[in-house]
Amino acid sequence: MPDPSRLPADIALIPLPLPTSFEIPTVNAYLLKGEPVALVDPGPQTDEAFQALMGGLNEHKTRLEDIELVLLTHQHEDHVGMAQAVAQASGAAIAGVPKLARLMRDYDASMDLEDRFIKATMLRHGVDAQAAAALERTFRGFRRFVRSAEITRVVDEGSRVTAGGRELAVLRAPGHSPTDTLFFSEVDGVLLGGDHLLERISSNPIAHWPIDDRKPEDSSAAPDRRRALIEYIASVRRTSELNVSLVLPGHGRPFSDHRGIIERRIAMHERRAGTILGAMNGAVSAAELGRRLWRDVSGTEAYLVLSEVLGHLDLLEESGKVRGLEDGGLVFWERISPMSDAPIV
Repeated sequence: MPDPSRLPADIALIPLPLPTSFEIPTVNAYLLKGEPVALVDPGPQTDEAFQALMGGLNEHKTRLEDIELVLLTHQHEDHVGMAQAVAQASGAAIAGVPKLARLMRDYDASMDLEDRFIKATMLRHGVDAQAAAALERTFRGFRRFVRSAEITRVVDEGSRVTAGGRELAVLRAPGHSPTDTLFFSEVDGVLLGGDHLLERISSNPIAHWPIDDRKPEDSSAAPDRRRALIEYIASVRRTSELNVSLVLPGHGRPFSDHRGIIERRIAMHERRAGTILGAMNGAVSAAELGRRLWRDVSGTEAYLVLSEVLGHLDLLEESGKVRGLEDGGLVFWERISPMSDAPIV
């Protein structure tokens, strides 16, 4: 196994500070020094992140103008916020998957749709209107960390992109978000993974707007609505089939043994689904289950908890252990089989 503290000589990790509202201190940008010079996930649009990026580039004897390509792993503000600023300053192309290109083209308009989806999901699954409105205001505040960006190089599953002297396979890995993308070097096994797989913490499969053509309220209520945790588990199982030597994550240190971490993540979701099943007594909403299991949750964490519970209910429904019942626009869940040792995931 390679030493995860030692990056390949032609790759540099540049940690960028995050505002306190993100509740995590830094995000990782990666400089790929070969030809064409590439920057992966340029971070949020803040003065502090820009100064840290410039300092990191200077440390590695690279100018902002030297960057020829910006790679984006997914849609979250802490990863994409400065993409357009870097591209304008350097003349770099920005590469991302089709759904990300659509979302970033007019970020404010996309976030209006995202907010409508989130509000509809909260109300549908038992969050009261006052709490839903407060969360909507909180999410709106994150927009200041992102500028709209024109993704000029649209890539997708099966594509290959040359960045930093490596040929990278483009692999879609939805779950944490609808746009999660892996860039994988098959020659040396380096995986640029964004937030798809982290060493110390599990990636939240978030109930995001699926970036489709329906009204967000319809997407939230549709029988084929996006099921983030089911997506995520399918994605990490595909990732486990890759011959990865080193994962370069969006947060935390680079690491190896991706298969071991994936096994532990899947086992954790199995246990958590069992805990949620055990907390069910009669028909109950996802929001009520969240309140039973996580006390004193506030701010953006409240929607992460709702996403977490809803994701595990989706797993339980898929395994035939629960069912969702709609009553007047509200969804309640009930057990349809006794507790057993049968696998959930």
